[in-house]
Amino acid sequence: MVWPGSPGHGNNDGGNLRTPVIDVAIVGAGPYGLSAAAHALGAGLDARIFGKPMRAWEFHMPRGMLLKSEAAASHLADPGRRYGLDAFHRYAYGEPVPVERFVAYGKWFRARTVGQALDESEVTAVGAEGNLFALTLSSGASMLARAVVLAVGHLPFAYRPCALAGLPPEAATHSCDHHEPAVFAGRDVTVLGAGQSALETATLLAEAGASVRLVARAGALAWNDVPQERRSLPARVRAPRSKLGGGWPSVAWSRLPGAIRHLPGAARDHVVRTALGPAGAWWLRDRFEGAVKVTLGARLTGSEYGDGVRLHLRDLSGAATTLETEHVIAATGYRVEVARITMLREDLRRAVGSQGPAPRLSGTFETRVPGLHLVGLAAAATFGPSMRFVCGCDFAARRVTRGLVRRLRGSRRTAKLPLS
Repeated sequence: MVWPGSPGHGNNDGGNLRTPVIDVAIVGAGPYGLSAAAHALGAGLDARIFGKPMRAWEFHMPRGMLLKSEAAASHLADPGRRYGLDAFHRYAYGEPVPVERFVAYGKWFRARTVGQALDESEVTAVGAEGNLFALTLSSGASMLARAVVLAVGHLPFAYRPCALAGLPPEAATHSCDHHEPAVFAGRDVTVLGAGQSALETATLLAEAGASVRLVARAGALAWNDVPQERRSLPARVRAPRSKLGGGWPSVAWSRLPGAIRHLPGAARDHVVRTALGPAGAWWLRDRFEGAVKVTLGARLTGSEYGDGVRLHLRDLSGAATTLETEHVIAATGYRVEVARITMLREDLRRAVGSQGPAPRLSGTFETRVPGLHLVGLAAAATFGPSMRFVCGCDFAARRVTRGLVRRLRGSRRTAKLPLS
């Protein structure tokens, strides 16, 4: 099959000539989408960005959450690097960033870099029409674009254990489903997981008046060390600091995401799977311990729903136990699968996912469909763990814009474009 933007389409863009045609549509207005839009506009491209700014951070993160990433690793990216987080608010070394302030920062960034290029309509479908991409918007409007950047964030990829599949939504949810911990006040809640999301969700629930238990497969919880602003030279050599944390591997993953793409497949998959394992932020530990009951070394094998939730567990020795609770929250992370990007029409989804559940991308974040790019968490299988964090925005925005400029300026010279 010949895809939009590929040489086999020749010079006929096709489609409805009265539908607006733009250079690039950026789908999603979180940190990656806003950063990509700022760079595309800065490069002179006719770009539009779709979605409510910082929606996932504002409505799918718990009220009172603090970012695990340090302030120095939480900058959105504009071409002149003038609108980093430190230009919005100055933070002391090691001071955590409240999610509410990060949301305000994202909206401030948008006003200074994207402006009127933002359309708060949601994109409901992306398909191919002739030599272009056709976008359907929640407003009922439609748009044609020569290229598309999907910055869909983490919400489509929320992972729920199969052992919870039989439970209804009122009994089992994912951590990203909750913004207001206070709705669980007075209730018995079990949180599954051992990473920052699980530990912080459990803590905020306890502080809001819930009776909380954390269940994890790990035999022990891991906590990050308190960051030291001044360290000796030997300490800095042994474990240099990076935007992803301490140690030489973290330095490599944060500074050389482009090199990870060139690793052999098995080595790249190992890095993505094992780098930066589950751990809690240092500032959370005192709040968590004593406030949350903990069951470690327990694997969830099944669940039932009746007069509450029954969770069937198996410990490290193989012994089976049953735990009763009113509600279970799976803080079990995210698994990228192209099949979950449901706004893509089936033929595009099939092509993007032809090499496996997670997409493989070019050096400019382009999928196997020419002109269709993916940034953010969806790019982690290609570029490594920095794509799971805000600190990857700058690399992604610069690289994807480089590819867009090369493709679109070439197409303007060779293609007959419809009137817009």
